[in-house]
Amino acid sequence: MSVTEQQHDGVDPGTVVVQARAPKRPEESAPTRGLTAVDRLKSAMVAVAQKVKERGKNNFLVRYIRQSISLQVVAGMGAVIVLVLAMLFVTVTYQVRGNVFEQRREQILADASIRFSQAQGTFDQSTASTPDQIQELANQVVSSLQSSSSSAGVVSTMLLRSPNRTVPLTINDIVDRDLVHLITTQMRHKTSFGDGQYYQSVAIPVANETVPGIIVGSLVSLPLAGEYELYTVYSLADEQATIGMILSTLAIGSIPVVLVLVLGLLLVTYRILRPVRTTAEAAMELAKGDLSVRVDPHGENEMAHLAHAFNDMAKSLADKINEYDELSQLEQRFVSDVSHELRTPLTTIRMAEEIIYDAREDFDPITARTAVLLHEQVDRLEKMLADLLEISRYDAQSAALDAEEVDLGEVVNKVVEQAKPLANKNGVVVTVESQSSRCTAQADHRRMERVLRNLVVNAIEHAERKPVHIVVAVNDSAAAVRVRDYGIGMDEQTCKQVFKRFFRADPARARTTGGTGLGLSIAHEDVALHGGSLTAWGELGKGSAFLVVIPRKVGQQLESSPLGIWPESDTETVPGITESSTVNAVSDNAAKDNAEEQNESGGEHE
Repeated sequence: MSVTEQQHDGVDPGTVVVQARAPKRPEESAPTRGLTAVDRLKSAMVAVAQKVKERGKNNFLVRYIRQSISLQVVAGMGAVIVLVLAMLFVTVTYQVRGNVFEQRREQILADASIRFSQAQGTFDQSTASTPDQIQELANQVVSSLQSSSSSAGVVSTMLLRSPNRTVPLTINDIVDRDLVHLITTQMRHKTSFGDGQYYQSVAIPVANETVPGIIVGSLVSLPLAGEYELYTVYSLADEQATIGMILSTLAIGSIPVVLVLVLGLLLVTYRILRPVRTTAEAAMELAKGDLSVRVDPHGENEMAHLAHAFNDMAKSLADKINEYDELSQLEQRFVSDVSHELRTPLTTIRMAEEIIYDAREDFDPITARTAVLLHEQVDRLEKMLADLLEISRYDAQSAALDAEEVDLGEVVNKVVEQAKPLANKNGVVVTVESQSSRCTAQADHRRMERVLRNLVVNAIEHAERKPVHIVVAVNDSAAAVRVRDYGIGMDEQTCKQVFKRFFRADPARARTTGGTGLGLSIAHEDVALHGGSLTAWGELGKGSAFLVVIPRKVGQQLESSPLGIWPESDTETVPGITESSTVNAVSDNAAKDNAEEQNESGGEHE
C-alpha cells in the first residue's frame, strides 16, 4: 500500500492513514518544511534590518559601527555566523525530529502488531458463547492490552464495531470518551476495509496542551460477534521532551560559541587593522599641517607597504611644500627688494620729469606731448610701485589694521567727490543712496577709502557713459556698500577671476586712467583684513556690481548682509535716471543742476 501523506508533529490530525502490513519509510517533507522555515527566518531578518536602518541615523551604536571598519567586519561576520547557526539549528531540528519519529514509529508498529496478534489469539481460543461472555471477554482483552502496554507509551485502547460486519450478535463498543474523537472517518474506513494495521499521527490533548501521538488500528474477529476495529493510542510525549532537551542544549550551547567567535574575530580584526587606524590618524595630522608625521611600519605585509607608501608620500609632500615656501619667500623678497630699490631712481626720475613737465609750454608741440606722456607714465609707475609694496606686505603677512569708527557714507561721498573729474570726462552720472543717516563700522579709514576709490573708478571706467549707482546700508552686525554700473558687464568666468593679480577681462581694452592691474587684488586683501567679503557679479550688456561687506565691530563674525550682490530688478531705477538713458559729458555746472534735481526727487547726485 502507498503512503498518501504523513504528519508526525501533531498538526492537522486525521489527514494521514498508512497501511503497515509491509512498512515503508515515510516520504517526509522535512526539507520542504525546513526551506519554508528558513524563508520565514530570512523575511524576519530583512524586517529587522529595515527597522535598524530607519533607527540607525539616531542610534549612537550604529553611527559608531559606521565609523569603524573593525566593528563593521565583526558585525557582518557575526550576522553571517548567526545566520549559519540558525540555518543549522533549523536543519538539525527537522532532522532530529524526523529520525526520532521514524524510530519511534517502527517501534510502535512492531509493538502494536504483537499486541493485536495476542488479542486475536485470545479471541480465537475463547469458548464464550453468549453476548455477556463475549462482552466480558472483550473488556478483559482491552484492559489487558492497555495495562501491559503502558510501559510502551500506550495511553488508551478502544474497540469499535466495524461498519461492514454482517453478524447479528452485537456487543457494546469500548471507547475512551476523551480520545475517541481522534479516530477519523478516513482512518476507520481504511481499517475496516483493509487487511492489515494502519496508523495515523494525532495530537493528544493533555490538560491545557497537546502532545504528539500515533493511533494504530487493526481488525480483530470476536467469537460469534464478527469483526471489530481495535485501536491503540501511543503517546510521543517522551520523545517530544527528548527533542526539546536536545534543541535547548543546542541553543544554549551556541550562545558561548557565537560570543567566542565574535570576540575572537574582533580581536583579530582590531589587530590586523591597527596599521590602517595609525595611518588614518597620521593622515589627519598631515591634513592639519604637521608635515613631520610618519607611520611606523611593521613586518613585510600589505599593511607595511601601506605605511612605507604613506611615509614616502608625506616626505615628498613636505619637500614640495618647503620648496614652494622657499620660492614664495624668494619671490616676496624679490618684489619687496626691487620695489624698495626702485624708489630712489624713481624719485630722481620724478624730479627730472617735473622740471620737464613744468617747462612743456616752451617746447615745440611734439616735445610738449612727449613731456605729458612721460608725466603720465611716471605717475603710473609710481602707483604700480606703491601697489607692489602693498602686495608684498600682504604676502609677508605684515599688514596691520588701524581700526577706528568710520562712517562709510562719508567715505563714499569723499571718494565720489574725488572721482568727479573722471566722471565728467567719461560722461557718467554717479548717484549715492544711503539707507541710514549714519552707516558706521570699526574699520581702517585709509584702506576702506582705497577699496571704495578703486571700485568707483573701475565702475566709471566701464560704465560706457551710463549711470553708476552706489548704495550704503547697515544692519545690526554688518555694514555694506554696493557699487553698480550699467556698462559692458562681466560674464561668470570673469567674476571668478576678477580679483586675481594683473587680471584683465579684455586685454585689448585701453586703460584710460593708467591702472596697474593690482587694484582689485589689493581691495580684496583690504576687505579680508577687516574680516569681511568682497564679491563681484555681472551680466554682459547689463552691467556689473561689487559688494563690500564688513563687520561693524572688529573680530565679529559676519552673519548677514544688509544688501544683495545684484539688485532684484534687472532694470533698477537710479533716482532721476533710467538705465536706457545716454548721458553726455557733464560739466561742473551741469552736474550741479543734476544734483539739485536729484535732491528734489530724494536722491543725491555727485
